Amino acid sequence: MRLIRQFTWLLVVTTTTSAFTPSPTTRTSITQLDAMLSRRNWIHGCIGGAAAVVSTKANAQVFFDPAMYGDQELRVSAVDSVKERVRRAILENPSLAPSFYHLSLLDGLSYQAKTDKYGPDGTILFQVLGQKAPASDEYMTNLQKAAVVILETEKFLRQKNAISLPDAVAIAGAEAIESVGGPILVVQLGRMDTPKNAPVNAALPLDLFNGKTVSKDVILDTFRSAGMSDRETIALLCGLYTLERVEKARSTEDWRQSAKPKFRERGKMGRMSEFKRLSDEDIAEAEAQAALEADPDYQDPDDGWYISDSFGTKESRFGARLAADDINERNFNKYIQELVKMPKDENDWIVSLLKDADRLPTAATTLQKYASTVLAFNKDLNLSYNNITKLGAVYTGGKYENLLKGGKPSRKTLNDDNLNLF
Repeated sequence: MRLIRQFTWLLVVTTTTSAFTPSPTTRTSITQLDAMLSRRNWIHGCIGGAAAVVSTKANAQVFFDPAMYGDQELRVSAVDSVKERVRRAILENPSLAPSFYHLSLLDGLSYQAKTDKYGPDGTILFQVLGQKAPASDEYMTNLQKAAVVILETEKFLRQKNAISLPDAVAIAGAEAIESVGGPILVVQLGRMDTPKNAPVNAALPLDLFNGKTVSKDVILDTFRSAGMSDRETIALLCGLYTLERVEKARSTEDWRQSAKPKFRERGKMGRMSEFKRLSDEDIAEAEAQAALEADPDYQDPDDGWYISDSFGTKESRFGARLAADDINERNFNKYIQELVKMPKDENDWIVSLLKDADRLPTAATTLQKYASTVLAFNKDLNLSYNNITKLGAVYTGGKYENLLKGGKPSRKTLNDDNLNLF
């Protein structure tokens, strides 16, 4: 019992100090953050040692506390803020839409089903930002830009309604799908932040979705080793294929039109949300304001003054949808219908993989089902995304842990043998 009390005290100390630590947004700031955290490394080491003694569940990393955000109003406010900032980033740079989705999938695919290690804990952001990618590597560069957006969003929310990094990653991936007209994907909230020095799955290929350096066998093995069924893999890849098709099918001028300001920001009185490219003066002003707000004693004079968001449709409440005139939730299987009729294309890795009957024997049947009814596609995509963002979950805290007999939830897996249920 004495050891448990010491472990609890250390956990409280670590959690408290983490709340005042800024999130890294660049490689330089990551180095600075590492220096700031060096004095806390011994605490993290103690926590790791104590946890190994107190609990046999030492491998578990993704802890959920569904009640961590308090009441519903605070929870909704935090989620909406993440969605708005992700949507703005996508409107400004549409090539980031697949990147937000990539990050959420990679975060989940770090889980190892056989060992029950790793999982969607948000550490994928630091893995990505730690890569030295040349400017010509558009895939990794965009991953890093998307990671910066998520980290800056979490930093902004920390002053008001804090949200954990793992939750922000999952919400951002779901918002990427919604931003191109897709269904609203359900995201279970409550992932707890992991210590800065938490172990990561170094074997996870971060270039898994770049379509150039990773073989089809490695892609499938990564999904399967995480515990995802082939049908879930197909649904998630179809979502990625749709994202990429929407981005490539639009002209530069179309994107500029989509990026025009079309909604009033929920927030501080008298301020408008403007989707415009930042000038050097804007950047300098923003950096000065960020430095001011970094002071723990800083108080915004506008806090407490809010105006209601009474305008705009449900679909545009977080900003314009990128292809609203072409694709929406009711025809989100549009590109899947085209994919079914296409020959096997070795130049498009997603098409090549989904058309490979040897590696995915049931893909043809699944794709036909998705092409024939958008409900089937949206339903599978929703459930598959929810599953991959909860891999390795262990529920903790009160009734949730007790109801789930040790905190380990069971999940509804999409298997290939129940395709006739739709």
